[in-house]
Amino acid sequence: MSEQAPGGRLFTRRRRANVEGGRQHRHEVKVSPDEEETLLRLAAEQRVTIPRLLVESALASGETPTERRDAMAELFTLHRLLAAVSNNVNQIAKATNATGEVHEDLRATLNAVRRVAQRIDQAIDRLHRP
Repeated sequence: MSEQAPGGRLFTRRRRANVEGGRQHRHEVKVSPDEEETLLRLAAEQRVTIPRLLVESALASGETPTERRDAMAELFTLHRLLAAVSNNVNQIAKATNATGEVHEDLRATLNAVRRVAQRIDQAIDRLHRP
């Protein structure tokens, strides 16, 4: 349940959006202290309430809308990082071709490429977790 804020920035809701006619049914779930701890941690990680977490998890096929939203946000971030890194690589290549000397920022740029690649691998792993 994300919405566009002024300026195009995405913000999220902790609670689910209202539905016409309201929600007519209520369910009470009792959990152990360990289960409560896990639910609190998972809800905090996804920045949602426990009821929303439970409903999304139960009704989702594989992943919740919140997990999908978080994955999309991470992929947009990685896209911006790759664009910045590719710009640096192009500038370094242009300077190297013009002067024949290897630019001193090459090592840092290549390390940045490796870090972004690792983040992409981690994002993919999160999408495929059981």
